Amino acid sequence: QVQLVESGGGLVQAGGSLRLSCAASGSIFSPNAMGWYRQAPGKQRELVAVVTDGGSRNYADSVKGRFTISRDNAKNTVDLQMNSLKPEDTAVYYCNFRRTYYGVNYWGKGTLVTVSS
Repeated sequence: QVQLVESGGGLVQAGGSLRLSCAASGSIFSPNAMGWYRQAPGKQRELVAVVTDGGSRNYADSVKGRFTISRDNAKNTVDLQMNSLKPEDTAVYYCNFRRTYYGVNYWGKGTLVTVSS
């Protein structure tokens, strides 16, 4: 099992910045990937950004150039720096840990990000 604890959500004006953090604990085995997904009201959960333990990164087209994902393998943490936020970025953001070999996913409880116009 893997436990995920998120922090850093909140309310920000359009154009502002927020940083989300997630700490993983438990059975952390490689290979794995950590990332962030989001779910806006009435919409499906979607990928925001993911980074593997080897350092490969992938971003949703909607956040490229604005969001940056980083991780510390020694601390089992992943951060999401969100700049130039837009109202359409408003959503609950979920931290994800994936055992890439077995395809097993673990989820955090989510943290709300609200961007006001």
